[in-house]
Amino acid sequence: MKSAYKQVAEVFGVAIRRAFPAVQDGPLVVPHKNPKKGHFQCNSAMPIFNKLRKEQNPPESAKHVAQMIIDNVPDDNGVVVKETLEVAGPGLISAFLAPALIEKSLASVISEGVVAKADEPKKVIVDFSSPNIAKEMHVGHLRSTIIGDCICRVLEFLGHDVQRVNHVGDWGTQFGMLITRLKEAHPDFATNTPDIGNLQEFYRSAKERFDNDDAFWKASHDEVVRLQAGDEDALRGWRSICDVSRREFEKVYSRLDIKIKEVGESFYNPMIGPLIDELMEKGLAEENEGAICFFNKGKKVPLILRKSDGGYGYDSTDMACIRHRLHTENADWLVYVTDLGQWSHFELVFAASEKCGWTGNKRIDHVGFGLVQGTDGKKFKTRSGDVVKLVDLLDEARDRCLNILKERSQTDDTHLSDEELRRAAEVIGYGAVKYADLKQNRQSNYVFSFDKMLQLQGNTAVYLMYAYARIRSIIRKAEQPIDEVAKAASISLKEPAEVELGAHLVRFPDILERTAHELLPNFLCEYLYELSGKYNQFYRDCRVIGDENEQSRLLLCECTARVMEATFGVIGIEVLDRI
Repeated sequence: MKSAYKQVAEVFGVAIRRAFPAVQDGPLVVPHKNPKKGHFQCNSAMPIFNKLRKEQNPPESAKHVAQMIIDNVPDDNGVVVKETLEVAGPGLISAFLAPALIEKSLASVISEGVVAKADEPKKVIVDFSSPNIAKEMHVGHLRSTIIGDCICRVLEFLGHDVQRVNHVGDWGTQFGMLITRLKEAHPDFATNTPDIGNLQEFYRSAKERFDNDDAFWKASHDEVVRLQAGDEDALRGWRSICDVSRREFEKVYSRLDIKIKEVGESFYNPMIGPLIDELMEKGLAEENEGAICFFNKGKKVPLILRKSDGGYGYDSTDMACIRHRLHTENADWLVYVTDLGQWSHFELVFAASEKCGWTGNKRIDHVGFGLVQGTDGKKFKTRSGDVVKLVDLLDEARDRCLNILKERSQTDDTHLSDEELRRAAEVIGYGAVKYADLKQNRQSNYVFSFDKMLQLQGNTAVYLMYAYARIRSIIRKAEQPIDEVAKAASISLKEPAEVELGAHLVRFPDILERTAHELLPNFLCEYLYELSGKYNQFYRDCRVIGDENEQSRLLLCECTARVMEATFGVIGIEVLDRI
């Protein structure tokens, strides 16, 4: 599918150059807010009028400029219907896509599948999820994991070379107390994999001993020294704790179908010392009250590259990390997905990277997001006040969904086996959690509610997945293989509801590009929900099975299902043909 937006912009670009050869600016084209008045809108008239009004023989008004643009649109452009171009307000031009263009784009969906590619593919590193070793993944990791995965899927669909990076907290002074506690509780850890069980409890017990037992405190500090010196026994304990944690993390990632490569803090630790020496040599870092600091112009708070006690922190690791990603890995684009509270830290890191000359023309984004809240408007927690484990949350979504499916199976004509019901519950339950998050503007807080996200009506994953399954059911009932239909017929859009549905389908590449540019996954959810509504209107207005246009409409149904499946795919939700 070619971008409808780019094709419309090209047509108006030709018209503007014909009408106003001196104007070099590109056309300002946006999707029309009211599909009944147009699919796109050209807003170039007012800027052109303002630019030319002081010239000799200026145009009379912005409306006059708009009419001149319309007059110069090629009659046979094949993209917009010239006869329907209209001027509204201060020179706004409404444009409808030509049905032939829509039909051609939809034909490519049938023959080639849903395809959309970026003009210039880039190497992108997306840093997301990032839990801490020896701690359970909790609801606080939910948004970073889901949003980061969606951004990766969008960029991958567009053809970018994407590296999914899990910057786990796997290094630091806390490992002294954890290794010491491991040796106490599991002295045979080197030969027998320790069954730590509850990671959170293991961490708490180590922290309690560290805070209240002087001998344990001393042993922990000695263990840190051995670990940082590369002592093999200490490293064995560290690896054992990391392995147990990874197995726990994988329980979440497997449920959510997350693919991610671990590159933790420990990977960058050897790079920090040489980097500090280099920055000191270049005069970019300086000693301040015993610490090595990096000051950014206009910022009162510095990055602390080395603490006064000689230790390293987040500032140290993230500076080594961004240098490695930009120079050694030669990424064109870096994306960091964390909560909004970390923006001030990353703002300093990004500014320092630019000051060091590492950034160049490369793109760096902080994708910040708000909090997950309970129905009381506070941070989402259990009744006892503990943070909610992500595995428990996902399993509850699955179990609730399974109960709903079992109730429905007793009243409808869908006959699913127990295994099919279980599988459907997983797909819908996990998908509901993802969609409830992604449909929000990521910068806003949102209230987590199982009841709302599992509703069968409204803008929920459950409703949309049922809508997809209904389309597949309609195609099955026709008992005509789509490949055979495509050989015998083509899509012909005659009724307004057909044109409206087709025009929305061909916007998919533009929605992907917009999502990638602004890194806002809610655009995809809005598109998918609107698509479902336009299909429902088409199905109400246009009979499919038994109509003289059955084959054309079956192909339109197939296009809708394929675009829905592709949209679900970049959101990270599996589809079900039968529910």
